[in-house]
Amino acid sequence: MKLIDDFLKLKTWAVVGATNNREKFGFKIFHFLRESGYKVYAVNPGVTEIEGEKCYPTLGDLPDKPDVVDIVVPPRVGEKILHDCAKLNIKNVWLQPGADTEQVIRTAESLGLNVVHHACVMVEIRNRKA
Repeated sequence: MKLIDDFLKLKTWAVVGATNNREKFGFKIFHFLRESGYKVYAVNPGVTEIEGEKCYPTLGDLPDKPDVVDIVVPPRVGEKILHDCAKLNIKNVWLQPGADTEQVIRTAESLGLNVVHHACVMVEIRNRKA
């Protein structure tokens, strides 16, 4: 899919739902993107630091505007994040499996966002390296 390829070429990402709980996908995705050479910001109002990196409470608190926002939160939270993206003029959103309900996808599209859904960023990066 061309949109996935385009997103993976972008180097600055924010992971909304990043966590320091190593069992959760919010941690695994944050860690994997960093290990894969991306500049990654962690976003989670309940966490202050992940692997020595500052974790920001909201997208609006980030020091730079990310190229892509990877959403790893429940759909009800994801919809709010999409509105934050639109307000901050962040156009590229990746909805991880579990965050990508039809309602959330429709909201992203109605806000004019470029949205990847029904795909895991870790799987897509691994597939391209294989």
